[in-house]
Amino acid sequence: MLSDYQDRWVEDFEAIKSVITSANRGLEIEAEHIGSTAIPGLSAKPIIDIDLIYAKEEDFNIIKANLESIGYFHNGDQGIASREVFKRNNGASHPVLDVIKHHLYVCHQDSEELKKHLIFRDKLRSDQALTKQYGKLKQRLAAKANQDHKLYAQLKESEGSEFFKSAMNQKEKE
Repeated sequence: MLSDYQDRWVEDFEAIKSVITSANRGLEIEAEHIGSTAIPGLSAKPIIDIDLIYAKEEDFNIIKANLESIGYFHNGDQGIASREVFKRNNGASHPVLDVIKHHLYVCHQDSEELKKHLIFRDKLRSDQALTKQYGKLKQRLAAKANQDHKLYAQLKESEGSEFFKSAMNQKEKE
């Protein structure tokens, strides 16, 4: 379930980013590598998490159409406001997008969920002790889940949320 940190995850992100930004050429967008694979030294499920960020509200439908043209489908916000999920179509075939496992989220630049992703990523990148602590939590949860991916996700959602809140409270005190 969890893998030791892999340097190639940065290269994987860059490869996906290149394809996605090329498909959206001419739009004011950015792509951010988020999640555990974006934190050097942190164990993670080997799935690259990406936030594609746009500035103009009217660009969302253009981005959606562009992503559909390269084999994605819009899967709604999956219960998390201001974070739109895009998944690969079954049967799509792309030498990068269908080889590197990834999750793609499209967020407006003012999205609260985007802000949380970036703050948490940046906090972990800048605080080795916190990264180690989070890594231990993830390992404990993975052992508790015993290779059950859904149970791991549920445990991480509940206990990881508490960890996130604690880390953010610590940031506010600094």
